[in-house]
Amino acid sequence: MTSDCNGASPSPEETCVFRGRMEAPTNGRWTADNSPSTTPSSGRLRRSCSNLKMFLAALSFAYFSKALSGSYMKSTITQLERRFDIPSYLIGVIDGSFEMGNLLVIAFVSYFGAKLHRPKIIAMGCVLMSLGTFLIAMPHFIIGRYNVQTSARESFNSTAKFPPCPATSPEFTEADDRSSILPSAGCERESSVSMWAYVFLGNVLRGIGETPVQPLGISYIDDYARPENAALYIGCVQTISIIGPVIGYLLGSLCAKIYVDIGYVDMETITITPGDARWVGAWWLGYLIAGTITLTSAVPFWFLPKSLPVPVEKHDASCTPEQTRFIKDSPSAMEHKFRPEEPTNFRQMAKGMINIPAVALGMFSGGVVMKKFKLGIMGAAKFAFGTSLLGYFLSLFFLAMGCDNAKVAGITMSYTGVEGLSYHERALFSECNSGCLCSGKDWDPVCGENGITYVSACLAGCTSATGTGRNTVFGQCRCLALTKAGSRYTNLTASLGHCPIRDSCDRMFPYFLFLSVITSFIISLGGTPGFVLLIRCIKPELKSLALGVHTLATRTLAGIPAPIYFGAIIDTTCLKWGNTKCGGRGACRIYNTTAYRMVYLGLTLGLRTVAFFLCILGFALLQRYVRQEEKTALANGDVEVESDSLRKEEGNSVLHCDKFVCALNCRETRL
Repeated sequence: MTSDCNGASPSPEETCVFRGRMEAPTNGRWTADNSPSTTPSSGRLRRSCSNLKMFLAALSFAYFSKALSGSYMKSTITQLERRFDIPSYLIGVIDGSFEMGNLLVIAFVSYFGAKLHRPKIIAMGCVLMSLGTFLIAMPHFIIGRYNVQTSARESFNSTAKFPPCPATSPEFTEADDRSSILPSAGCERESSVSMWAYVFLGNVLRGIGETPVQPLGISYIDDYARPENAALYIGCVQTISIIGPVIGYLLGSLCAKIYVDIGYVDMETITITPGDARWVGAWWLGYLIAGTITLTSAVPFWFLPKSLPVPVEKHDASCTPEQTRFIKDSPSAMEHKFRPEEPTNFRQMAKGMINIPAVALGMFSGGVVMKKFKLGIMGAAKFAFGTSLLGYFLSLFFLAMGCDNAKVAGITMSYTGVEGLSYHERALFSECNSGCLCSGKDWDPVCGENGITYVSACLAGCTSATGTGRNTVFGQCRCLALTKAGSRYTNLTASLGHCPIRDSCDRMFPYFLFLSVITSFIISLGGTPGFVLLIRCIKPELKSLALGVHTLATRTLAGIPAPIYFGAIIDTTCLKWGNTKCGGRGACRIYNTTAYRMVYLGLTLGLRTVAFFLCILGFALLQRYVRQEEKTALANGDVEVESDSLRKEEGNSVLHCDKFVCALNCRETRL
């Protein structure tokens, strides 16, 4: 370091300008005094701020749209299972196809996407998501009308007016046996073309399109937002995205109550209700709406710039942004590790929905906590781990909350009213229906006036029927008399559909709802800190790639296999399977709710237990790394203090020498 004759040392800003003059400017332009511009204009700063806010709003809308379509996909799983007559494990494969599509391009997009125009890459992803969503709805328009499998059609809706329990005759027995063995018309045609494959491919395309939204969007915000605001911005994006599942599940609930072929069939001829296990709602309608919204979300990204000015806090504190740009490639800048700029009914409304506001509030609150208390890496890790652990302990109480199994004769209880599970088809037959020649493969439930559901009117021993459509009432049901006191009940009736939900669910549901909301809020509190912890533990230039690798690991280890093995284990709790037109096994009609609760919650809690052990190990490694960094920083601090003192001494000596030389020069001038 040198000084002038007056002994004044150059300022840090002058030093930066001096370095800039010694090197060629990156943009090839010089100012009038042969030096680069030192400060950006106020107009440019305002444009940068507005562009960042526009990107924040656009990304929030993209998160909202993808969350809406994803949640709607989840809400239509039951409808798809019934419409295509497929088991739960195959539905798991369809659900996991989204992750498969994500895996195909996640590494490529995360690495190369950061070097391209990130907003436009996100826009192209939104367009692909919308195309995939439209493709999912396509089978409805080419598969034909939905035919409800029912035993009542041949009995009382046909022109022959057969009773539910037909008379025994050799001719009728032979015809009934043949009809139960031979496949129905159109079996070969339908089996040759699996329409659910379109849903599978559409979901794969959705996964491909969703890939760039998170890694490129979050890294864009973290690159160009102030460090103290980045966590809050990310929390806002995730909070707004929570509105997507709210709308998605509400849309799913609305479409599920609309018949699948609405507008094409006379609803007076439909004998089933939305509560029936064979009911299929207008699942395709929501996909058209979700696809349109997703396509709209792509529009703003086409008009956003490739990059924004980097905040001053992310530059060297002693230099302006433009000056830092001049020295970013210099050896001294590399020594200081400057980051180079990147180039080119209340219950029905509450189901699935009531937790979402709690999750949104938790995510937003987590971002506020990080900003208010200025949590560092260790603080964020402790906060996220603590909230997750507390939520885990609260989740254990769900094991004690459940509903009793539905009362279904021959499945969950005997015809005499004795409770007991049965997985065998022969348990559906009793003396009261032995002469009715009923099929044990049908599922056409009726609710007896004794409060017990029977698999069909035939298996209930009903010998007469009055009314049409949903207003049909079956009379002379002999099997209902087995649970009544005496035989004085001569005309016991049954109506279409299964019996209403038990009182045990009504009593337990408010407690379940309260615990679910509290648990969701506590767990989501650590969502934003955990996400910020992820992006702050990696080098800036590897941020997009690291987020992509994290997503890749999540999809591979959880997103793809989880729906499959969860679906397979859920299938083990099925008590009564439906049948396809070709005689194969279709969708499940009724589950053992107690076993369902235990295997589902047990598997979930078991996986979380394993995850906590891994988190403890990672927490210990993180703490060890932070301590090592602190020791290194302290050691470097001591060295820097010594270096500063040496530089000061050297500067003072140079200053004295310069003053001495200056004095000699002045004396020589006088002489």
